[in-house]
Amino acid sequence: MSDTAVRPRKPSVRRLPVTGTLRLNSPAEIWFKPALSVVVASAAPNLLLYAMDRLDLVMYTMAGSLCALYGHNLPYARRAHTVVRVVLGMVAGLAVALLAASATDSTAVLIAVGALLAAVQKTVCDASRIGPPGNLIFTFVTSAALFAPQEPGQIPGHLALATAAGAFSWLVAVGPALWRREGPERRATARALDAAAAYAAEPGRRSRHAAVAAVHAAWQSLLAAGRPTPVRQELERLVVHAERTLAGTTADGCDRGAPGSVPGPGQLSAWATMTRARGPVPSPPAAPGTVDQLFGIDAERAGQRTGRGRREARRALLRALAPGSPVLPIALRTLIGCALAGYASSALGVGHPYWAIVTAASVYQPNVTLSWSRAVQRTVGNLVGVMVFAAVIPAARIGPLALILCVLAFNFAAEALITRNYWLGSIAVTPMALLVMEFADTHPAGGLIADRALDTLVGAAVGLLVAIAVPNRRAAGRVERALAATAEARGRAEDLIADPSCDALALDLARRRLTSSLVELRDAGDIAAGEWWQRALPEEEMLAAEHAGHRTLAATARRRGASTPPPENGAV
Repeated sequence: MSDTAVRPRKPSVRRLPVTGTLRLNSPAEIWFKPALSVVVASAAPNLLLYAMDRLDLVMYTMAGSLCALYGHNLPYARRAHTVVRVVLGMVAGLAVALLAASATDSTAVLIAVGALLAAVQKTVCDASRIGPPGNLIFTFVTSAALFAPQEPGQIPGHLALATAAGAFSWLVAVGPALWRREGPERRATARALDAAAAYAAEPGRRSRHAAVAAVHAAWQSLLAAGRPTPVRQELERLVVHAERTLAGTTADGCDRGAPGSVPGPGQLSAWATMTRARGPVPSPPAAPGTVDQLFGIDAERAGQRTGRGRREARRALLRALAPGSPVLPIALRTLIGCALAGYASSALGVGHPYWAIVTAASVYQPNVTLSWSRAVQRTVGNLVGVMVFAAVIPAARIGPLALILCVLAFNFAAEALITRNYWLGSIAVTPMALLVMEFADTHPAGGLIADRALDTLVGAAVGLLVAIAVPNRRAAGRVERALAATAEARGRAEDLIADPSCDALALDLARRRLTSSLVELRDAGDIAAGEWWQRALPEEEMLAAEHAGHRTLAATARRRGASTPPPENGAV
């Protein structure tokens, strides 16, 4: 059939998944790190307030303590900056909420402020790609603060508590660097080696994309890690070997003829196990072309530290927030959905409309299909969670220490379970959120359970309806921009390959930019595939662009390997 044949137009309404929405996944590799961090970050201020007999202030210290959940996949140098920004963003949102709470008693106004804050938090977190848990923690804190009684004179003290707890969270998040400073980079490298091994064992489109994404993530982790220590240099060599595996095998398993020996799946898996462990990092032989600056990562790292590199990073964030950005339709959904959910809850006479706001905010994922799955997961988890709350509330009311221990236990359980599936984590989050209210005052358990269940149903239903009703036609536009960026990056790389006198560092930078564009193209395609009310996607063009891009990546690796002779006696 000719390439010019008319392609059938895909329906604008995709089928919503039913089976698999509640299926459990394997636990995240480092699930225990955020779980332990938030427990430590919460326990110290909670016990201090208990000693002072001021447990009514727990809500404010919790705002800072929850900042310990962020940045656990980032190298410590990047994590230190990220958690500082998280704390500042949390305190700023809390300040707005407290000012609004002290200025008005109007539920309608407070709901509007809560919806606006939720939309802003969603926009900034999506644009900065801050990662899990994203905007929801911010929305949870600020929405609850909006409906807490507040006097203007109390605000500075409450903000100081949140800031102090946030500073302690920063210490908890960054503290492990004292005894294992390359831990995040080691895990990222191990994931790249495992993904490359999986692709080498069973070549295919999905395994290749997973391997390319893992290798790209490993390079980004190493670039963000700071100065090159001996351990990081060994990790860079390991990532080069993982990358060469992709260049040495086609998607159908055929040898591409990459220069030099390419490690097999067994060797890659063994290196991954040793890299992930606490012992020394394996020292692989130098891959051809890696003698000088290890594929140019030192030069790229230095470039990122310059004023020009920082300006480019700021411009990238501003582009993500500018008109036409694909994150803005999701922000609009959040604004409308949270407002309508709050007003619907208030109209039904529920005493805690901010629960509906938070539930609606949790629904909004990158597309309608994922939003549907999250709405189902949130509803199931919350309804089971209120039953867990009913079972534990008698024990929690034994005394203040029992209440603190229950909240800490659910904090840990939430982070331990949420990576298996969101609904499973919600089972622990729900009783934790309800128990936090007990620090300020005792409430009838039956009323809390009824309100939480009703707010969950209202928030999930309204949130999903708004996700369906408010179109995101920019999803397809993001795919088109990603296609153009991939074509541009591939053209640049091919020009350098064809130039016999090209600078090796320029070729390395072009290769990494092409890799980044391919990862963005696949991410944009996956998101657009689950969105409703949009034009048909150029799937054949996307597939062709991916194939051509991967061929060019392989060619750059072969050219780089051929351009530099292997070192003598295995020296690196």
